[in-house]
Amino acid sequence: MKLILRRGDVGSTLVPRPMTTETSWTPSTWRARPAAQQPDWPDDGALDDVLKRLGTRPPLVFAGEVRQLTSTLAEVAAGRAFVLQAGDCAESFEAFTADAIRDKLKVILQMAVVLTYGAGVPVVKMGRIAGQFAKPRSSATEVVEGVVLPAYRGDMVNDISADPAARVADPGRLQRAYDQSAATMNLLRAFTKGGFADLNQVHTWNQEFVASSAEGQRYERIAAGIERALRFMAACGIDLAQEASLHQVDFWTSHEALILGYEEALTRQDSLTGGWYDCSAHFVWIGDRTRQRDGAHLEFFRGINNPIGVKLGPSVSPDEAAALCEHLNPRRVPGRLTLITRLGASRIEELLPPLIRAVRDAGHPVVWVCDPMHGNTFVSAGGRKTRHLDHVLAEIGSFFRVHRAEGTWPGGVHVELTGDDVTECLGGAEEVLDSQLDLRYLTACDPRLNGRQSLDLAYRVAELLRGS
Repeated sequence: MKLILRRGDVGSTLVPRPMTTETSWTPSTWRARPAAQQPDWPDDGALDDVLKRLGTRPPLVFAGEVRQLTSTLAEVAAGRAFVLQAGDCAESFEAFTADAIRDKLKVILQMAVVLTYGAGVPVVKMGRIAGQFAKPRSSATEVVEGVVLPAYRGDMVNDISADPAARVADPGRLQRAYDQSAATMNLLRAFTKGGFADLNQVHTWNQEFVASSAEGQRYERIAAGIERALRFMAACGIDLAQEASLHQVDFWTSHEALILGYEEALTRQDSLTGGWYDCSAHFVWIGDRTRQRDGAHLEFFRGINNPIGVKLGPSVSPDEAAALCEHLNPRRVPGRLTLITRLGASRIEELLPPLIRAVRDAGHPVVWVCDPMHGNTFVSAGGRKTRHLDHVLAEIGSFFRVHRAEGTWPGGVHVELTGDDVTECLGGAEEVLDSQLDLRYLTACDPRLNGRQSLDLAYRVAELLRGS
């Protein structure tokens, strides 16, 4: 059934041509391609029922918003702005509360303030939130407490409990993921447009555990400087109440579009442009495990008009990177395509330069973003999956050095973090040690930075931006 999005022009002043006008593409043509990382659903009838129901639900985002983000990312591609993409490794049904969403948003807003104030660069704030429920896995099974179980693929698919019945893929979870995403979107819109993101509130964003740290005290000095600047502008007769950018922010949602049936069900045709939009999020990306040239994910992504990303790990070649750009953005639309590198601190200076040259020489105006988390994961002496902040910062530093040497713009960072006071990643100014990982190791999948470590990262990135 053809689904028409009647509010496609909301918030948009630019009406571009659809990304693909080929009649050969529809939201379902991916089904003729091999689809990696899809769950083994036990009941096709139950799955079809859920997907049909999702196909009638309201979109989570609107086409006009998506076009606005593409225009904003075009500024990043041109070297005039910077992306901060951050949030949970995988959202949880169990840990879903308004406080958790607020605290995650606080950390991201704090980081954005540090970057903007410290480097004087506009920051595009993008959360891994309101849809980040599915995770790719290296194996279809895993051993938990001596028992071989189907791999946990995120709350959208199955439950993390060490119970064979709980690990069976349940299509009803797709509906629950949509419902939680809708509720999260409502809260995010309220927080970012309803006064919480007002620059006059910069002190209230300082969570208690951050406020008591060296990072928090450094942040407080920035907040005080912002308040002095606002008072100065008011004293000069500037009507701050009329400056909307001081009182609200644009906050964009993103996730890895892994479960293609879910993404197809939430894809709508815009009545204004005729283009198709994946209305599950403003920005979606293809993972390093699902970027096969003949695969279903590339087929789905080539036809949607969202700004999109592709994760690039150490196995990608320069020719493959350029071919991906040609396949996903043949018209070379600025802001359409983001390449998110996850190369590891020890190899990035070897692997990144030829990727940049191949893409640049082919004339593709991409946004380059560094994911310094996934290439630096290891198992600690105590047996915990972890990352060290020093390695994360080292990869970011190399990312900036390579781009400076190549004359290209280091467009952003992509990190996994939480608003909770966790001990999942090692290091930081107030160092988390290996022996402390078990104190508050709460993640369902990958280790995340806590608030203190996130601010450490933001200060370091601000210094690098000043140098760029």
